[in-house]
Amino acid sequence: MFHSTTILAVRHRDRAVLAGDGQVTFGQTIVKQGARKIRRLYNDRILAGFAGSAADSFALFSRFESKLEQYRGNLERSAVELAKDWRSDRILRRLEAMLIVLDKSTTFLLSGTGDLIEPDDGIVGIGSGGPFALAAARALVNNTELDARGIAERAMVIAAGICIYTNSNIVVEEL
Repeated sequence: MFHSTTILAVRHRDRAVLAGDGQVTFGQTIVKQGARKIRRLYNDRILAGFAGSAADSFALFSRFESKLEQYRGNLERSAVELAKDWRSDRILRRLEAMLIVLDKSTTFLLSGTGDLIEPDDGIVGIGSGGPFALAAARALVNNTELDARGIAERAMVIAAGICIYTNSNIVVEEL
């Protein structure tokens, strides 16, 4: 688990949302409150969010963008190829980060151990606050009339109230 952030993807009622907090820590010190850990990629059709080392995450964003260009925006193929590279490349294997990538119909979690996971319910969280946000989002999906954006925002606020590595400066991107 990375003690660094909270990234949450919520797919609900034909909407796909990716949310991330803005806190950057160095050891036990908060060094930034308003970082953007989620990005719009491939003509704004794909969202990606990272947890882990910032430098490693930027390297992965760059690699993933290259894969998207190579496979003409095919999210699944690009994610599979990045996961294969990440698992087999000696340098990439040392990267300490995780990614959530999504388009309007599919969500994937990628890790350096070769994991490429598509969540059954369309909800996934990463980072130190990920489990808190995930639990909150699942509860909200089943017990409120909120839309995907509302669920993600509320779940992130809950995670920020629990996880010391997560703040309430939340950025939400929606497809």
